[in-house]
Amino acid sequence: MNGIIVIDKPPRFTSFDVVAVMRGLFGTKKVGHTGTLDPMATGVLPILIGSATKAQDLTPDSGKEYVAGFRLGVVTDTEDSTGTVKETFPVTADEKALESALSHFRGEILQVPPMYSAIQKNGVRLYDLARKGIEVEREARPVTIHELELLEYRQETGEGSIRVRCSKGTYVRTLCADLGKRLGCGGIMTSLRRTAACGYTIKDSIPLDEAKSLKAEGVLEQRLRPVDSLFLEYRPLKVTGPQAKRFQNGGALALERTGVKKEADGANIRVYGPDGIFLGLGRVHREKNELSILKLF
Repeated sequence: MNGIIVIDKPPRFTSFDVVAVMRGLFGTKKVGHTGTLDPMATGVLPILIGSATKAQDLTPDSGKEYVAGFRLGVVTDTEDSTGTVKETFPVTADEKALESALSHFRGEILQVPPMYSAIQKNGVRLYDLARKGIEVEREARPVTIHELELLEYRQETGEGSIRVRCSKGTYVRTLCADLGKRLGCGGIMTSLRRTAACGYTIKDSIPLDEAKSLKAEGVLEQRLRPVDSLFLEYRPLKVTGPQAKRFQNGGALALERTGVKKEADGANIRVYGPDGIFLGLGRVHREKNELSILKLF
């Protein structure tokens, strides 16, 4: 049993909690996910079943999309509403000032990861240090904010919401905190819903309770999506029988014999056999003039 099921993660569940439930429903330990969602967050969480777990570190950086609630005028130790309040400030920013501040966070930016994160420092996860009251210096990392839109803002309460489409590794709560810093009043994230990830949207997802009901009805497996649905942004390539055999045996394919002409060096390709069965991912190597194996499925 292999494939992807897209879950609409409920609040208060960790991503691993969802994985644990899926292991029970599908009766296999080979279950993973494509990107962690904090317990307070809800929304799109693609779950990998069986051989699809091979794709865990290969998902395209096609941009994840979120709708986040924020509140200005407050600073917490977690950069969101679950943390301990450290400071409060009056909020004077109107919508025009807020829009101006948002303009500084579009495109490629540098972001300092929060202490309450799974990033490691000298082999220790930051959140383990944070829980002990220890704060360490973190290096700023480049992330890309492809789209950033103000959805609503109420100046009298300092509350509002934004839509964010961003690259992997972006912390939306840090974005809210940095927005508050930019405005001189602090800020936190109050809610987070992931509306898109890995090419899937909320419309593609099912609530966790519904997945349990589908299992009871014996039809849960029908909701599995094929592994190659993760890689639809990559060009598909159908190869001949001999080429398919060579590829599956670990051999690279000559580019001039595949018809791959325009793709740049390092581009990933979805490779299919003559029968249309997905074989795996190949990677273009212009210097060697070959399509090498990235991953077989």
